[in-house]
Amino acid sequence: MDQHYLSPLFAPESIVVFAGQADDPASQTPRAQALHEALRAQPYSGTLRFLDIHTSGTLADLAQTGADLAIIALPPADVPAALEIAGRMTCRSALVISSGIDALGAAELGKIARREGVLLLGPNSLGLQRPRLQLNASAAGPLAKAGSLALVSQSGALTASTLDWASKNGVGFSSVVSLGPNTAVDIADVLDFLANDRQTQSIVVYLEGIGNARRFMSALRSAANAKPVVVLKAGRKPAGNAAAQTHSGAIVGSDDVFDAALRRAGAVRVKSFVQLFSAAKCLASRYHPVGRQLAVVSNGGGPGVLAADWINEIDLALGTLSPQAASALAPQLPAQASLGGLIDLSEDATPAHYRAAIEAAGQDAQIDGVLAIYSPKQGVDAGAVAQALADVKASLGKPLLSCWMGDASVLQGRGILNDAAIPTFRTPEAAVGAFGNIASFYQNQQMLQQTPPPLSALAKPDIEGARLLIENVLAERRKVLTEMESKTLLSAFHIPVTQTILARSANEAMMIATQLGFPVALKIDSPDIGHKSDVGGVALNIHNAAGVRDTYAEMMQTVARHRPEARLNGVTVQTMARTRRGREVCVGLVTDEPFGPVITFGAGGTMIELIDDRAMELPPLNQFLARHLISRSRVAQTLGQWRGASAVKQEALEQILLRVSEMVCELPQLREMDINPIIVDADGAVAVDARIVIDQAPPGGNGRGNHYSHLAILPYPAHYAQVWPLRGGGDCTVRPIRPQDAQMLQDMVQRLSSESRYFRFISSMAALPPAMLARFTLIDYDQEMALVAVVKERSTGAEGDITETERIVGVSRYITNADHSSCEFALVVADDFAGKGLGSRLMLSIMDVAREKGLSQIEGLVLTRNPGMLKLMKSLGYAIKPFEDDPEFKLVTHAL
Repeated sequence: MDQHYLSPLFAPESIVVFAGQADDPASQTPRAQALHEALRAQPYSGTLRFLDIHTSGTLADLAQTGADLAIIALPPADVPAALEIAGRMTCRSALVISSGIDALGAAELGKIARREGVLLLGPNSLGLQRPRLQLNASAAGPLAKAGSLALVSQSGALTASTLDWASKNGVGFSSVVSLGPNTAVDIADVLDFLANDRQTQSIVVYLEGIGNARRFMSALRSAANAKPVVVLKAGRKPAGNAAAQTHSGAIVGSDDVFDAALRRAGAVRVKSFVQLFSAAKCLASRYHPVGRQLAVVSNGGGPGVLAADWINEIDLALGTLSPQAASALAPQLPAQASLGGLIDLSEDATPAHYRAAIEAAGQDAQIDGVLAIYSPKQGVDAGAVAQALADVKASLGKPLLSCWMGDASVLQGRGILNDAAIPTFRTPEAAVGAFGNIASFYQNQQMLQQTPPPLSALAKPDIEGARLLIENVLAERRKVLTEMESKTLLSAFHIPVTQTILARSANEAMMIATQLGFPVALKIDSPDIGHKSDVGGVALNIHNAAGVRDTYAEMMQTVARHRPEARLNGVTVQTMARTRRGREVCVGLVTDEPFGPVITFGAGGTMIELIDDRAMELPPLNQFLARHLISRSRVAQTLGQWRGASAVKQEALEQILLRVSEMVCELPQLREMDINPIIVDADGAVAVDARIVIDQAPPGGNGRGNHYSHLAILPYPAHYAQVWPLRGGGDCTVRPIRPQDAQMLQDMVQRLSSESRYFRFISSMAALPPAMLARFTLIDYDQEMALVAVVKERSTGAEGDITETERIVGVSRYITNADHSSCEFALVVADDFAGKGLGSRLMLSIMDVAREKGLSQIEGLVLTRNPGMLKLMKSLGYAIKPFEDDPEFKLVTHAL
């Protein structure tokens, strides 16, 4: 767990290069020539050798000259041979910069790499740069300046353009990675490495496509949990799906789903190349996520007002000084200065005035960031004002952005701001937009921390009954459920529905209506008709039996005339929903490629495509996510007290969303769903109509270990929770770790003895660094697992009151190795809980999880001078043998 599996690729100690003959440029492709120049432009810190694929010698000789990384920049026909030679030389990774290799050729290279056990980045890649290692293994131009920002791009042209821009704007990089379209080491792998890379503080991603949504989301969530991530995605698709069979499917586009996925991952999306550069400037300044209150300090009213307008436009808030702060600042400013909203210093502003105003905003608790705008004024030195900002930045403690308007007269000032790593922009709108990116992190990080289980704490649904209904419909070779079947499915998950009975004749309809009680609604029942009201298939508020009889006959004739080919089962008779000033909303489900099922919420009724009000969220949901989903819709503004109507019972809507989340998790056959309308008022909510589309479950969904393979975000695996008795009395709960456990985990580590900490982390650190703590608590339950042992402790306060708190007293975890068949484990137990049988319990539990996930072997490294751990491993049946790479350790292994 100490060294990332991609370290041979991104931190190689030795490199071999296949790029034609080193002393003969004529034998080199254009990319090979660029690579030779790039590699030799600076002294690489490791060993670097250039080889020709026609070099003579035995395989044994070649194996002696193995390396961490092989770089290949040869004509396409020669690349497979070079990759095979690299594998036989025991190179651990390979970078193929060669271009012009099609998908079939890339697939062939992938097979060779897997056979030889080589990590493959490329082909058709521009390569990678690691400035602190003085490594420029790319054809993307000169080595970038060293910094804390990582760039990952699926476009070679954009990579080169970004590097050129960065060199002129003082932006440095920890890593630059150009990915080809069919590379084996994909964007998920690179994000996983950068999430754990100590040199990287923030990440910018240019994305064109995603192969595996689950792996991408897992890696992106892990990275965004540790450091800010900004994503620019090309190829935005227009909203709407012509083949959709529900309202929800018709109005939701893939781009909307991508937005929802990034929010849930804790990342921020930008929509243009300009915004990407703006975000890169802020990230390079290492600004951390903050709130939405941006104060504007300006020496002119016009630019300040433009900034304030844009603040409102993108849902930020203008940060204003508290009355106390404004009173203290006013005597230090020109008489014409205004502090009512904008901090307008007037045209007489000097560097000292800027400094005083920025310091006051920095000390005000209700302000999250500061934008300083400077317009050229006669007699005022733009450079001196910029220097004032540079001087105050270190003590500010909040994001400081600048907008130096104009051109020739402010160039010196912009240079000073760049040198001080203060993001500077040419327009107020660009500066405000950049702060908006920082503020979005704060909001999206709250989304990231949510790890809901597949089932809520509400009453248990009838999952088996729902599955039987779906199997029966599929057995009839149907994919669209009737309204009766749809409502039955909703009822299995305790979603309130109007009482609905199918009538196959006018007389049946009259009898049913009389028994249900008037008024009633009549709706056509047909598997072939999606939108019933479009063909005259809905009649409401019928008050007597004669009206039911006549409406039945008329409806059957009208629908048959509009849709003569449709199969008509009859008409459903339903009770009218009795509500007081109820609002109509719609909860839906769409299935996206590649993100899978997505839950939607918005305004309901017959005109929802026209209203186009849809907020969406990836399942699973909890109450926080359900509430957030409702708040993002436009119809949310009508759910409070509105035009004389009482506020609706929002808890009822939240429960329906939680129930739909349960359906999505437990029924992988669901493809589309409309619950429209749901009528909600102050007393509750009821589903009046529903339409559900199903299909066969996607492959890979059998067995508990991968039961939720159809979801882009794996639910919290609550089924692993167990209560175990402890030797000597008491018990503990063993369960998967959650992001909310971070403080408890830190407390446990800090309470360990120095020896126990060293045995676990091979380090004398007294506490977990923030990035490591984040990495240990927000995990990918698909590729790794961490089980925590939690006990409850009681303490008595000064006034005799008793409080109960939870404490983590042990952790076992595994991470799947790069071979995807074995895993590495780690274990730590609190010193005061040693000898209670907790270590063996945790190890046996983590082995059970790994076995269920289909892994074949578990292994770990134990310090030779840790006899207690070695004794435990022996008692559990682990094989113990010397570790070849380091005699300080023993390698312990166990077949699963």
